[in-house]
Amino acid sequence: MFATNLGPTVLNKERQELCETKEKDQCAKQHRIVTRKKDLICSETEKVSSRKSAKTTTPIDFACPQCGKTFSHRGNLNVHMKIHNGKMDFTCKHCGKCFIKKGYLESHLRIHTGEKPYACSQCGLSFGHKQTLNIHMRTHTGERPYTCSECGSSFTHKQTLNNHVRTHTGEKPFICSHCGKGFHSLTIHHNHMRTHTGEKPYTCPHCGVSFAQRHAFNVHVRIHTGEKPYKCSHCGKRFHHPGNHKEHMRSHTGETPYTCQQCGKHFRRSGYLKNHMRIHTGEKPYTCQQCGKSFTQNAQLAKHMKIHT
Repeated sequence: MFATNLGPTVLNKERQELCETKEKDQCAKQHRIVTRKKDLICSETEKVSSRKSAKTTTPIDFACPQCGKTFSHRGNLNVHMKIHNGKMDFTCKHCGKCFIKKGYLESHLRIHTGEKPYACSQCGLSFGHKQTLNIHMRTHTGERPYTCSECGSSFTHKQTLNNHVRTHTGEKPFICSHCGKGFHSLTIHHNHMRTHTGEKPYTCPHCGVSFAQRHAFNVHVRIHTGEKPYKCSHCGKRFHHPGNHKEHMRSHTGETPYTCQQCGKHFRRSGYLKNHMRIHTGEKPYTCQQCGKSFTQNAQLAKHMKIHT
């Protein structure tokens, strides 16, 4: 009788325990599913974040297959490749020089036209290129960011420093194809090459006179414009040529930096020393075309010519 009454109770308990066990298993299974989903979501998020980070922190470089130079933009690489391919689409109508960009040609044309759209706010001196103006401004600010590690000399322009360093190393990488002479500066090399070719690419827009060097062209143009940017700090006199200004300053300071190695006499100008040296050498480069008489100085020849007229 006892056993019969106990049976249904035990059975109920077992059923209840079995249900509880199933519920626990289902909860555990559901928990594992949710946890796995969270792990997958986190993993995907990390991957996306990693890809974004790679894009922002590691820029893609486009390398030139010819010389290895790298660029941050494909467009810049495409422009650079024209140098190797010889594809120069823009040609100067004045001298025939070719360029890979229209902007480069426009800047170059200012050499021929004399246009100088960039003016210095301090002294009024004008320039054909903005970068040249920026470099010029350092003459007013005193900024010389490029320093030689050998002697401590400072420069306003990086290329000037590079050229200067070669005076220490003796390196002369720019070789003349005509005479084999070497130069430490590309600009000096270009100027020298024109002594062989006779090229004079800088033409005055006012009178048509041409020059082999840009500096000589710039000085000449000031004759027409009346521009005299170099002012004497002692007397206020102005000059269109920096060399004339420098020589004039010596009239105030008394400086005579040019010395004759024969007699020790000092001179304020290199031209004066050159004329003086002919006394020692006997050189007479100025010859009268009428009678053949020669002179050491051009002024002496001019005076002599009055005899024939």
